[in-house]
Amino acid sequence: MLSVRLICQPYLRAKISCCLMAAFGVERWLNDLPNHAIFKKIQEKLGSEPSTNERDIAKNLTFCLGGDFFLWNDADSVFYTTNLRQLSPDESRSSGSYQTLLCINPPLFEVCQVLVSPTQHHIALIGKRGISVLELPQRWGKRSEFEGGRSEINCRTIPVAERFFTSSLSVNLRQAAWYPSETDEPHLVLLTSDNTIRFYGLKSPQTPVNVLPVSQSEDGSSIHPPDRSYAASLGEIAVAFDFGPISPPPRKLTARWAKEQLLYPLYILYGNGETYVSYTSQTNGVSVSKPAGPLPMYPAAEDNYGYEACAILCLPCVPSILVIATETGTLYHCVVLDSEEEEETGAVEKWIRGTEAVPALYVFECVELELTLKVATGDDEEPQELDFTCPIRLHRDPLCQHRYHCTHEAGVHSVGLIWANKLQKFLQSDEEDKDSLQELAAEKRCIVEHILCTRPLQTSQSAPVRGFLIVSDLALGATMICITRAYECILLPLLSSIRPPSPPLLCSHPGPGSASSPLRRLADNSFEQHIRNILARSSTNPLVLKAGDKDKTPPLPECLQLLSRATQVFREEYILKQDMACEEMQRRVKLLTGQKNKQLEELAVCREERKSLREAAERLADKYEDAKYRQETIVNRVKKVLGSLQSQLPILSNSEKDMKKELQAINDQLKHLDNCIKQVNMKMEYQKTQVDKAVPVARTTMSLNAHQKKVVQDVLREQGQEIGGMMKQIKDVKNYFSF
Repeated sequence: MLSVRLICQPYLRAKISCCLMAAFGVERWLNDLPNHAIFKKIQEKLGSEPSTNERDIAKNLTFCLGGDFFLWNDADSVFYTTNLRQLSPDESRSSGSYQTLLCINPPLFEVCQVLVSPTQHHIALIGKRGISVLELPQRWGKRSEFEGGRSEINCRTIPVAERFFTSSLSVNLRQAAWYPSETDEPHLVLLTSDNTIRFYGLKSPQTPVNVLPVSQSEDGSSIHPPDRSYAASLGEIAVAFDFGPISPPPRKLTARWAKEQLLYPLYILYGNGETYVSYTSQTNGVSVSKPAGPLPMYPAAEDNYGYEACAILCLPCVPSILVIATETGTLYHCVVLDSEEEEETGAVEKWIRGTEAVPALYVFECVELELTLKVATGDDEEPQELDFTCPIRLHRDPLCQHRYHCTHEAGVHSVGLIWANKLQKFLQSDEEDKDSLQELAAEKRCIVEHILCTRPLQTSQSAPVRGFLIVSDLALGATMICITRAYECILLPLLSSIRPPSPPLLCSHPGPGSASSPLRRLADNSFEQHIRNILARSSTNPLVLKAGDKDKTPPLPECLQLLSRATQVFREEYILKQDMACEEMQRRVKLLTGQKNKQLEELAVCREERKSLREAAERLADKYEDAKYRQETIVNRVKKVLGSLQSQLPILSNSEKDMKKELQAINDQLKHLDNCIKQVNMKMEYQKTQVDKAVPVARTTMSLNAHQKKVVQDVLREQGQEIGGMMKQIKDVKNYFSF
């Protein structure tokens, strides 16, 4: 035991030191990153630029690759990068180490978004009037930095579709994304305002590999500029797209693609809320099918679930979940399922363009985001109607597939789908489980968190974010990074209520001897979860940022409205719910106190019963010993009586008969042995007499040869053995009969 302790103590010290170092490292970069020199440098140049009153949009100019943090400076057309693990407190907080990635051919347009390729070797610089690809340099050195840690590095930059955007002045880029394949050549997918999706490869960036018209017209051709405004007013312009998880081809598409070939579904969203689907493959170049749709949405709605759709996101789970966002702040969570009813499919195909079978969208829930804060009103005042609209960007969460994030002009929201696991469990069950269906129907809806508010009121100045990312490295901690318009870094932890915490270690599991309460094991929802459900908030007070001059005091009516709103939220979502939780806990304490008193009374009764049972057991033990002694006495007396009765019977028993036969046989053997002994004695006397007679006679010398000697010796040896055996038998007989 001592050796085990000596071995375990250094191991535990090492584990504790590693945990402390990891916690210290996480706290260190959380404290040092907001004061890094990258933000200081951009803020200095930002202050010299003239301010404009034009309405700005949310951008995403940052990303994180492993432990490396990247930030795009649009003024100098460069990337600043630093490693979060290597942020040291010894360095000055105003001059942290970083590297600058320069563009050999910098983009001539304003960059609104940066995207990392699936192979993590290229960065797409996306703007409304073009797109370029920056190739990341090689890494080497002790710290695996770019080109060994050089401060400034020239990077190859590839303009994509430059001639197309230069010649088409009226065409804008609506969305760009990387093709999701990680093994093939990287391709870019561009959706332009002429209702066309183009696929570009990096080997020939000026010529599209494939072109997919997505116009809703019958001929499927692209829209000309005179008709573009008319189509946009009707919502027939494609506004966004997203790729779904890889899957085998549908049943009606097996004629074009092989069954073993895997395809990526491409969901295309239009401004009127309709969704089309196309299937793409990169086996022999980029091949894409004709869009089919619109996808039917159930249950049907008169307004076709809103208008002014602006973004679509496919969550990588099974089944796939489509998130459709509108500019009014409405989110639709749609479950993608195959259409199995042939009758309904036949009716739908009459108005669906294309002959391919399309999946159906089942709207599970509708969520309305609070873009600008809802200001509290008086009793006599009517509630304000919010008509603020803005485009919304949807971002996947790299740590949890059931959570996504929304960035827009007015701030940042996070949405977690806590019902996705139960839906997946219900769909995977072979038979219809009514309990699971009822549990799913009664399940609490998604969790919406208002993280950051950059436009508290409609009259406030717009200040959209410049960057948003989720740190995917768990060693650095699950953290959300937001870059404000003034290039201030805000770090916020992610809530663990949506994503379950890390599994416990083996050493934290209870042993076989420590058993929990049976009632606690039977209870599905604990009291702690019940209190959590009571304290769950439907709205929160987000982090509010003010645009413009920080030293300038905002108007007093605006401050009063914000204060009233915050007070109302604190009263309704915090104080009232805490009072409810307090009352519930008091009721629980009263109930547990009554149960405790009752159990104490029952415990006293059990102790008295145990004492009486112990005394009864002692009395029974004494009676048992007495009964056992008497039983043995009676058994001995019965044996004696039975023996006397058996001896008085005139007829011998079978055992006595067998014993009599055995004694007679032994008597016969003794007589035979007695005769044999007499014969041996007579022979011995005769030989002795013969020897005595031959003594006076002169001895004649006899010579025996070797063979004769051997024969005589053998005869004497055999006779000696026979005599020894007979003597042994006589001795055994004497011992047996005690002669």
